[in-house]
Parts: sequence; C-alpha cells; structure tokens
Amino acid sequence: MAGSPVMKEAFGNFKNVNKNVTSQHVARLAQVSQSAVSRAYTPGASVSTHTRQRVMDAARQLGYRPNAIARTLITKKSRMIAVVMSQLDNQFYPLVLEKLSQRLRSDGYHVLLFITSRDESDGVLAEILQYQVDAIVMASTVLSSALARDCARAGSPVILFNRMTKRAANEDHPPSAVTSDNEAGGRLAARHLHAGGHQRIAYIAGLEESSTNLDRERGFRDELALLGSRIHARAVGNYSYEGAQLAARQLFSSASQRPDAVFVGSDHMALAVMDVLRSELGLRVPQDVSVVGFDNVPQAAWGAYQLTTIEQSIGPMIEATATMLHALLHEGAQPSAVTVPCRLIVRTSSKTSAL
Repeated sequence: MAGSPVMKEAFGNFKNVNKNVTSQHVARLAQVSQSAVSRAYTPGASVSTHTRQRVMDAARQLGYRPNAIARTLITKKSRMIAVVMSQLDNQFYPLVLEKLSQRLRSDGYHVLLFITSRDESDGVLAEILQYQVDAIVMASTVLSSALARDCARAGSPVILFNRMTKRAANEDHPPSAVTSDNEAGGRLAARHLHAGGHQRIAYIAGLEESSTNLDRERGFRDELALLGSRIHARAVGNYSYEGAQLAARQLFSSASQRPDAVFVGSDHMALAVMDVLRSELGLRVPQDVSVVGFDNVPQAAWGAYQLTTIEQSIGPMIEATATMLHALLHEGAQPSAVTVPCRLIVRTSSKTSAL
C-alpha cells in the first residue's frame, strides 16, 4: 500500500510523512469524507463499523494520530474530566478512582487527576480550569459553593462525590453531589451494636466538619437515643490511620471505663483501631470489644480483620455520577443531589446478639 498511486497522490515525495499527515490525507486514502474521519475518532458519533475500520486502517498505515488539543480548540470540548482527590491513603478512594476512571472512559472521557490537601481545593481550581476540562469531580475534598457556581458559569460544572457542601443562605442551587446515605448508615451501626447487648458504645469521628462525619455521627447518636442509649465516649481520628490509633489509645486508656463497642467513621480507621486493641492492649475482638467500620473496602474482608461495616455502594455511586455528568453537559440540567442507600455487612468483628 505504501507505494500505491493513492499514497503518491496524497503525499508526493514527502519524507517522514507521519509528521505532516492530516485527517484529509486519511480521508483520501480511506476514500471517505473528512467528516467521517472525525466521527471515527469521536466517541459515540454515528459512523458505520465498516467506515471506522477503513479509517483506522488508513490512519495506521500513514502513522496518523488525531490532535486532541486542536480538536479542543475547534469543538470547545476537551473530553477531559478533572478528578480532585485527597486521602489516597484511605483504601476507599483509590477504589473510587479506579472505578470512576473506567466508567468515564467507557463514555469517551479522559480523567485528569489532581491530588490536593483537604484545605486547598479552592486554590487548585484555577489550575484545573486552565486545561479547559469539561467538568470537575471532587472526591474526599470540598470547595465553597460560590466557587462551584463560578466553575459552572465558566462551563465546567462541579460534582461533589461523597461530600456535601453547606448551602449559603441566599443560594438556590448548591453544587451537584452524589453521596451515600451516611445518616442512615450511622443508624444501622447503632441498631447493630445495641442488638449485641453493648452498654458502653464509643464513636471515633473522622474529620469533625466534613459532611460524611457529621451525617454518620448524627444518625448514630439519634438512633442510640431512640433505643434508650447514648454515646459512652468519643474521640477524633481525622480519617487517618495514625489519628485512629491515637483515638483508640485515648478511649481505652482506663480499664474501668473502657468501651465494650466502638463505631469507627471509616474502615481505614477501624483497621487501625483493631490493630491497637489486639497488638497493644491485648483485647479480644469481639469478645472484649466489638468494632464496626464504614465503607466496606476490600481489606475489611481480609481474614485478619473480618470487619463488620456499613457498605457504601461504589457501583451505584459511580453510575449516578456518570449519569449526572451527562445531564449537566448535554442536557442543560440544573445541579442536583443523589443519595445512595447503605447496607450493613456483618462479619466477626462484632457480636450479633446479646447472648
């Protein structure tokens, strides 16, 4: 094919043609229109399988690669979604990143990942917008609702994943959000531990002001109250392994007042608590202390832990995020919020009855 008349007509005596090849050359070799070449490289575009194959064969022979930057300038769409994350040491979020990237890829998007600390998310958005991303998904971090509105006005709507933001008094439409029903999850944990006959139930919080922690603790506290009980003791682990270790040492420092059960605001922290209870304090789980986490990360099912936990359903959360992105980008939808149910996963780290 390299010496065919069509090739000679397309390129003449050019050397290193892969540096000069354009979609016009591909169209000529494949004997299709230039718009057909464009559609062949556009996810979801209408083009027959036969035509797409001819375009791809011609492009392969010519060494053609579409210029994504040039396409962005023409279409004003980058097909890139910025994902902003912190807390990647928490096993829940790498799993979210993997599943979200796969789902967005299936819709023809590419993920541009930004790693940020919990308190600098607003500052990183100026950098993100320089890439002309189509939308922004923020997981394990939040931004001000005013800045989310500014991003939407700039053409890059924001979705908060597993976080909510406080609504301003004069704000009609807060940022879009996809969350688990964290409050209901806290209630599930309370009912489970109460059914186990526990009298001194402690709580280890995540980040004090995060929406996830506030909702989980509210549900846990309110449900205990309905059951005629209360939180016996409380400490803060800040959603970190080291923070949870310190919280466990604090809660269990007094043998006479130590809890007989503890609800921990994330699995990442709960695994740290179990390590301290067993290795440092010589306590048995669940004979001496029942432990319940939140997330249901893969490590929770490991034989060394067998952690009872409240499961966040990542699959439905990812699907809701993808659906919301499509509605915001292609249907002109208004910001909205989706809440996905949680469920209790019972393993051997907790007593299942008072008997």
